[in-house]
Amino acid sequence: MPNRATAPALPRRDQIRKEAARLFAARGFLGVGVDEIGKAVGISGPGLYRHFAGKDAMLADLLVGISERLLEEGRRREGEADGPRAALDSLIDGHIDFALDDRDLITLHDRELLHLKEADRHRVRRLQRGYVELWVAVVREAFPPLAAPEAEPVARAAVHAVFGLLNSTPHSAAPQSSQGAEPGSGAGTPADLPGSDLPGSDRSGSERSGLARGSMAALLRALAQGAFVAAAAEVEGA
Repeated sequence: MPNRATAPALPRRDQIRKEAARLFAARGFLGVGVDEIGKAVGISGPGLYRHFAGKDAMLADLLVGISERLLEEGRRREGEADGPRAALDSLIDGHIDFALDDRDLITLHDRELLHLKEADRHRVRRLQRGYVELWVAVVREAFPPLAAPEAEPVARAAVHAVFGLLNSTPHSAAPQSSQGAEPGSGAGTPADLPGSDLPGSDRSGSERSGLARGSMAALLRALAQGAFVAAAAEVEGA
């Protein structure tokens, strides 16, 4: 039998992040104890305190961390792209990767933001506003009809609509086997992630109707690109 390469083990802190996100998404922040998170990564609950100050710190790390990552990655993609349209396509692809690969974090943004300390909650919202403004600027550069001052609300509305679409994937894509979410556990889209005030749905529904990752990514990409083309056409035809 040929030797098979094994995936390197995650650092302990990243293991804790992953399991905390999964458990918080499955049963809610208040429904999960430190001991349970520790058991999921093979250490005692008190042992977690060598990595995080407590459960509140885990949630803040997850929600602030993903907001920082989205903004930093978005800026990187915009800076490396060859022109506005390429930048927009790259932003779309990056957000699709987030939406499909980090669905537990989308659920946390929806349900658990209120449990953050006020300073952390404000930080998340400030980072998210920066992410929205990045997209709006790129969209207006990519589609000249949207660059006019009077077209700015249309461009902004289109960005929020696309976020709502992309962030709906916790209940529109096939389930991630590695997440181990319980059947019927609640999953929604982030009310404070830009543009998503969509009704929640359970994962058992996605198991019945979800597309495979590649098919879902291609569909989301086409729909997002089409939304911006439609917004520009709406302004031109007005």
